[in-house]
Amino acid sequence: MNQTNSKGEEQIIGHLSIYMDDPKLNVWHLAILTAILNLGYMQGERQRIKVSRRKLMLLSHINTLPTYHKYFKQLQDLGYIKYMPSYHPGYRSEVELYQERLSHN
Repeated sequence: MNQTNSKGEEQIIGHLSIYMDDPKLNVWHLAILTAILNLGYMQGERQRIKVSRRKLMLLSHINTLPTYHKYFKQLQDLGYIKYMPSYHPGYRSEVELYQERLSHN
């Protein structure tokens, strides 16, 4: 395993540890956050991750739009993510993981 992958994996484990320690987060929040971290890892991104609703729902095993929207919005409200939608068909939306939120836990 190379050094870059090791650092990325350590960061993912650190994020997951913080998320799991927050009693405000439930299994749906954790599923979405894990899906976002997975996409970021696959893209080689640590901060701004290109996402689509379809891909996040697939990876998080959430099958209904109301459930997805409810918990995705709550993650924004809780300060874990910042969603930057793209309305252009050639560009994907992005999610930014808030470092400030992670460092305050």
